[in-house]
Amino acid sequence: MRLANASGAAPRKIFLACGFTPLHLGTFLKAWGKLSRPDDEFEIVHGLFGDLCGNLERAAREAVDAAAVVVEWPDLDPRLGIRNAGAWSAAALSDIAGEAKRNLDRLRPRLEELARRCPVALAAATLPFPPISFVRAYQASAFELELRQAVAEFLVWAAREPSVKVVGTHHLDSVPGSERVEAERFDAVMELAAGFPYTLKHADALASVLWNLLYPPVTKKGLITDLDDTLWEGILGEVGADGVRWTENAALHGVYQRFLASLADTGVLVGVASKNDPELVRQALNRRDLLVAKDSIFPVEASWGAKSLAVGRILKAWNIAADSVVFLDDSPLELAEVKAAYPEMECILFPARDPNRLWDLLWTLRDLFGRTQIVEEDRLRTASLRNSEEIFAAPREVDPTEFLASLGGTVTIDYGIGADDRRTFDLINKTNQFNLNGRRFTESEWRERFQGPGHFAATVSYADKYGPLGKIAVVAGRCDGGKLAVDVWVQSCRAFSRRIEHHTLRSLFERFGAREMEFDYQATGRNGPLGEFMGELAGGEVGAGPVRIDRASFEGRCPGLPHRVEMV
Repeated sequence: MRLANASGAAPRKIFLACGFTPLHLGTFLKAWGKLSRPDDEFEIVHGLFGDLCGNLERAAREAVDAAAVVVEWPDLDPRLGIRNAGAWSAAALSDIAGEAKRNLDRLRPRLEELARRCPVALAAATLPFPPISFVRAYQASAFELELRQAVAEFLVWAAREPSVKVVGTHHLDSVPGSERVEAERFDAVMELAAGFPYTLKHADALASVLWNLLYPPVTKKGLITDLDDTLWEGILGEVGADGVRWTENAALHGVYQRFLASLADTGVLVGVASKNDPELVRQALNRRDLLVAKDSIFPVEASWGAKSLAVGRILKAWNIAADSVVFLDDSPLELAEVKAAYPEMECILFPARDPNRLWDLLWTLRDLFGRTQIVEEDRLRTASLRNSEEIFAAPREVDPTEFLASLGGTVTIDYGIGADDRRTFDLINKTNQFNLNGRRFTESEWRERFQGPGHFAATVSYADKYGPLGKIAVVAGRCDGGKLAVDVWVQSCRAFSRRIEHHTLRSLFERFGAREMEFDYQATGRNGPLGEFMGELAGGEVGAGPVRIDRASFEGRCPGLPHRVEMV
C-alpha cells in the first residue's frame, strides 16, 4: 500500500534494479526527479546485492511506476569485477565468456516481463572493461571483443522492446562542461569498501540519463531558422539567389540543410524568419540543388520588419506555443530581440564559421526534437498545416457549415484502442491548447486506466479532400449508468474549427445512451480554445471545476455537423 504525500497524491515508486549497492545512484536518481518534477514525490526501491536476475523478478512483482535497470560486467560473471579479480587463467577466459552469455540470456525473459508491467530504462556495461587477457592494454583481445559483442546484441534486442529505452553513450561520453572518459567512471575504493562501483560524477551522469529516459522532457514541435549565413552562406540581397552557397567551402550549411530535412521527415515543423526581399527568397528556395525540400518549409516569413513579428506570424500559422519552438539565427542581436519577445522560446546561435560547434548543435537539436518512434501523423503535419491555411483563407461570407461540407470530411472514432497505442499516449502528453485539464500521464498510469470498471477510451481520426490528418484526438473517462465522466480530452491544433469536437461529443452521447456528461475541466493558461468551446456548449463562461452538459442542451446549441462519421 502506498502512502499519500502532503498533496494527497501517492509517491511515484521507481525500482532501481542492479547487482551492486545502489547508494549514490539512488540518491541522484531521486534528486533528478525532484529537479524535473518538483511537485511530485518519488520513492526509490531496490533489491538485493549481487542478485540482478532476482531483482528484476522482484520489480515485476511490485506495483512500481517505472524501473531503472543497470547491468555491469560483474553481473555477467563475478570474475569480471574487482572483488574477484585475478582468477584469470587462460583456461578461465572461455568459461567466463560462456557464463556471461548465459547470464545475458537469463536476463532477457525477466526484462521482458518487467517491461510488460512498466516502462524500463536500461544501461549496460558503462564501466571500463576489466584488465583481463594477456595482450597489451592498447590491443583489443578477442575475449574482450566477444563479450562486448554479446552485450551489444543484448542491447539491440532490448532497444526493440516497446517499453524499454536503452541508455545512449553520447551523454556519458561527453557531458557539456565536463570531460567524461571511461576511466573516470570506476571508483575502486568505494567498490571494495561498500560495493558501489561509481565515481560521484558518473553516478550523477548515469542517473540523469536514466531519469530522462523514464520521464522525458516534452519534445519540441517546431524549428524557425534564419536564412543568410544560416541556411546558406552569403547575404542574399548582395549576391542574389544564385550566389548563396551550401556546398564545397560552404559545406557546413549543407550539413545543416540535410539535418533540417531529416527533422522535417520525422514531423518537426520547419519555418523561416528572414529579413530579406520576399521575391529573392522565393527564387533561392526554388533552386533545384537545395538540400532540404522546399515543401518541407512552412511558412516562409521574409520581410524587413522585426524578427519577433515574423516569428509571431509563424507561431500563429502553426497554432502552437512559443515554448514548443526553437529559433536559430547567426546574429546574437536577432536572437536577443526574439528572446525578449518570447522568453519561453529556445533561441540558439548558429555557428556559421565553426564546424565543431555545428556538430554540437546537431546533438542539441537531436535532444530537443527526439522521440521514441515516428508515427504517420508526424509525417502529415506540415502538409496538413498548408491545407489548413487554404481552408481558413476562404471568404468569410461563405456559410461555414456549407463550406465544411464541401471538404468531404470523414471522422473516424475508434473505441477499441489499447493501452499500448503510442500515438494516443503521445497526443495526450503533448497537446496543450485543446486539453481538458493539462494532466500528463506516465505509461504506468495510462495502462492502469484500462483495467478499471466502466472505463472507456477512444481516438478520433480525420480525413478530407485535402488529405488525412491521422489520429488527432483522444477522449477517455468512465461510464456510470446514464452519466459519462470525461477526464481526458485532447485534440490536435491542426483540427481546430472543423467541428470534429462536436462530432466527438455526439458520438459519446449516442454510444453510451448518456443523458449527461461531466467534464473534469481545469483552465491551464494555455487551453483557452477548449475553455471557449466548453463555454459555448454550457451557455456561459466556465470556471474551475466540473462542467456539466446534458444531451438536450448539447443538441440545442450544436451547429450543423457536416462530416461523415465512421465508428470502429
